[in-house]
Amino acid sequence: MEEARPPRWFDRIDRRITEWMAAHGLTLLRFALGIVFFWFGALKLFPGVSPAETLAGRTIEALTLGAIPTAVALPILAVWEMTIGLGMFLGRWMRLTLLLLFVQMLGTITPLFLFPAETWTIFPFAPTLEGQYIIKNVVLVAAAIVLGATVRGGELVPEPVSEPQDADPKHPR
Repeated sequence: MEEARPPRWFDRIDRRITEWMAAHGLTLLRFALGIVFFWFGALKLFPGVSPAETLAGRTIEALTLGAIPTAVALPILAVWEMTIGLGMFLGRWMRLTLLLLFVQMLGTITPLFLFPAETWTIFPFAPTLEGQYIIKNVVLVAAAIVLGATVRGGELVPEPVSEPQDADPKHPR
């Protein structure tokens, strides 16, 4: 059974929208990540403003075995996150920016294991609000992976490129 084709007018509109998303999606994704990281980092510079500051400070203290106290850890983390945000805004030094992001995300996930009483109501099925805040970072990591796929010049395309008829699917070029 052959699939019904959409009307021509719909296909034209759909094609334009898809082309716009392919042309601007990566830039919007970079800016969205930049906003989140810069904003959340900046909040940590002002004591009592970031809802994540207590847990973040305790996590860094635990990970460094007390070598970096919360009072020192929070400004470092704030600058780290703001640096990621700036890197995203500028779209430069993306490899370094993404490295900083991935390392920061590794640290961010550790409270789920270091402080389970604060991050889970029922481990591992029902996270607290703090746990949900941490778990949503999988979306940020996935977004960073998409951006990482472009550091060597890759890009989004609105439609797949047709392969020549003689192409061997087992041996892509």
